[in-house]
Amino acid sequence: RYRNLCPDVVNHGLGQPLSVEANTPTKEPIWFAPYQFAVEEIFHARMLNHPCRTNDPARANLFYVPFYGGFHMSSMGRETNYTARDELAVQLAEHVEQQQPWWGRRNGKDHFMVLGRTAWDFMRSDRQQGVVDYGSNTLLNLPAVRNMSVFVVERHPSEGNNQLGIPYPSYFHPYTVDQVRDWQRKVAGSNRPYLFSYIGARRKEGVAAAIRDELMQQCSESEHCMLLNCTADASKCSDPKEVLRVMMASRFCLQPRGDSFTRRSVFDSLLAGCLPVLFSRHTAYTQYQMYLPENTTSYSVFLWEDEKMISDNGLRKVNIEEELMKIGSGKVEEMRKVVVDLIPRLTFAHPNASGDKGFEDVVDVALSSLLRLVY
Repeated sequence: RYRNLCPDVVNHGLGQPLSVEANTPTKEPIWFAPYQFAVEEIFHARMLNHPCRTNDPARANLFYVPFYGGFHMSSMGRETNYTARDELAVQLAEHVEQQQPWWGRRNGKDHFMVLGRTAWDFMRSDRQQGVVDYGSNTLLNLPAVRNMSVFVVERHPSEGNNQLGIPYPSYFHPYTVDQVRDWQRKVAGSNRPYLFSYIGARRKEGVAAAIRDELMQQCSESEHCMLLNCTADASKCSDPKEVLRVMMASRFCLQPRGDSFTRRSVFDSLLAGCLPVLFSRHTAYTQYQMYLPENTTSYSVFLWEDEKMISDNGLRKVNIEEELMKIGSGKVEEMRKVVVDLIPRLTFAHPNASGDKGFEDVVDVALSSLLRLVY
């Protein structure tokens, strides 16, 4: 059975509105619970109302190709006929190439699209018979698409030369810079009685399962850690207000990889001013260079690669509490200031925000960065 996503993608993809307490009440909702893979719809809605948009292709420096590839992939993931599964992607590539003279102007280099799922979902190769390839379709392997730039929530670390990491959508979608500053003040002044916290569920097997089990164990053993066990209480973990409450009470948030390398929770923690503790470089460092500082130690802690966290005989190699205790309070405050300053550029402004909203959001950063890459 397929999950009904309709309630999660209303309001331009932002989902259902939330009531989150801020310093200054707002007339319009600015807090929502978006589906974590809804970035395609949110980005498209922002583009339709973006001040840089033009309907005259002769004046355009960039061409946006609005394709909801993630939603299409989800609907076709169980299709056993690969030709049928790939058909829409192939038709899209052919259609875009036929848009002359604009495609030929730079052979597609000034065209881009946004995909709300990981790159792996669009890189099925079919090269090796008998080898399981988890990519659902071949969109990112099509020659025309390889000429474009493609924003994805998770890029392929080694093969994604034209892939650019874009943040997962979190809960905050402001209209104005004053709303952003109000939230930044609240985050900066939040009382954080816990050294660290962990919000997550167990996995059945593999490296991800071992590391999550270890994090749960260490957190439950520490009086300085706040644990939200999503296996035991999934309803709390799906409640954005509960997630924010835990993160805003913590100085550090443990962020193991998700089902793939990346995890939306990283952006939830940054929104809450909670310093992310990472266990794989591909969870953030190799993904979101347009959005996060080059100096990774300025905003995050990297403890150890997943597979090195626990030795072969099951003995613990890293004591998380001890490692985090080594970071002085002055350094923590310095890092939190960096994180608080990052909030605007990691936020998707509300699609109905005016062109003079007063801050650069995810979409603005994407466009300005892409212009520099293309030109």
